[in-house]
Amino acid sequence: MYPYDTGMSDLWQDRRAAQRRRAEPLAVRVRPRTLDEVVGQRHLLAPGKLLRRMLEADAITSLILHGPPGTGKTTLAELIAGYTKRHFERENAASVGVKRIREIADQASARLEDSGPRTILFLDEIHRFTRAQQDVLLGDVERGTLTLIGATTENPLFACNSALVSRSTLFRLEPLTEDEIGEVVRRAVRDPERGFGKLAIELQDEAVRVWAIKSDGDARRALTALEVAVLSSNSGEGQKIVIDRAVAEDSIQQKAAVYDQTGDEHYDAASALIKSVRGSDPDAAVYWIARMLEAGEDPRFIARRLAILASEDVGNADPRAIGLALDAWHVVERVGMPEARITLAQAAIYMALTPKSNASYLAIKAAETDVREGRTVAVPMHLRDPNSSPITQAGADASVRMRERRGERYAYSHDAGKGQGQRFEGGVTGQDYLGVDARYYEPTQHGMEKILSERLAEIRAIRATLRDRPER
Repeated sequence: MYPYDTGMSDLWQDRRAAQRRRAEPLAVRVRPRTLDEVVGQRHLLAPGKLLRRMLEADAITSLILHGPPGTGKTTLAELIAGYTKRHFERENAASVGVKRIREIADQASARLEDSGPRTILFLDEIHRFTRAQQDVLLGDVERGTLTLIGATTENPLFACNSALVSRSTLFRLEPLTEDEIGEVVRRAVRDPERGFGKLAIELQDEAVRVWAIKSDGDARRALTALEVAVLSSNSGEGQKIVIDRAVAEDSIQQKAAVYDQTGDEHYDAASALIKSVRGSDPDAAVYWIARMLEAGEDPRFIARRLAILASEDVGNADPRAIGLALDAWHVVERVGMPEARITLAQAAIYMALTPKSNASYLAIKAAETDVREGRTVAVPMHLRDPNSSPITQAGADASVRMRERRGERYAYSHDAGKGQGQRFEGGVTGQDYLGVDARYYEPTQHGMEKILSERLAEIRAIRATLRDRPER
């Protein structure tokens, strides 16, 4: 009769639950059970911060949690469900289909109709849902039938349906600091219930520091390293387990750079490189190049970024920079890795230390704005190609004579001093080449551009004088 006995059945279920808990990795067992146990993410959970206020007011709407791995997205979703006392459904977008999502939505609707708790659907890796699959959620999310909590390592503005994003509050979780990783590890060592508190463990500070650095803010990675170090120990039963620097390094092995060649890390690292060179910091520039290459970045991408930077941020302050960047690009394509890293470092260091100017960038940007937003400027008659208009030769000759009478004859700059009635001075004419009064290029006083600035001022002064001088 015991299979039908409630007591025996409960005991059997308890044993099975205990076996499942023993099989769980340390990182799962020691997950925080309350908001106060969460380490890090103070910008979201500290008193007075938005997510904390939403929880305290029971005003949780659909959320999308995004950030690097191991920062607590899943843990936070579970805590939110527990804090708000809502029914919790957890699925992974990589394995769940539309049919299952509809089942959850129907059950949530029935639960509401029976005056039951509202439902939270936690959808991990939500970026793996296609746009069409995400559309299935829109109606239930908008009506409040489901409270969606999506988790993703991608930027939700790019990876998620814009309609779904507009119905959700976005929260970015940041990598844990080295001190926070250390706190997570030490807490797991002390915890007698879920961690290793019942074992005699001597955890040295140097070991914690190794994991704090090499985990790159990923708490799960640090806890996995701790578990490997403890379980692989050769200490006998009851003997002290010593975890020193060597054991820690062996348990975590090679540091894995958090980097996605199509995601935020790709663009963030490229941005850091560009801003380091622009800010004249060669040490930072070399670090970001090493970081990108170590993570598997295409060296040709870095070469292209340096070539763009040579014009955008160095410009005519050092016209040699663009030639050096192009040479570096050619070397990278022809030589390849690992030697190409030296060439990239050389180019970046040179451009970091050379004078900077963004005057060329500002000039073309201002001109583009006028072209797009201002009145279209017609090409002045004296600058037009005489062979481009479909008119007779007699008509063309008449047009030329008319322009000459109005003083609109094209002045050929190389004919300085030769043209009858023309105005030249030092090879500069008083000719108008645009037809409107506009200035786009304003050189800086940096490097070579200081010389160009003086020459431009001289040219502008000559033109102004010649334009004011009456025709001979």
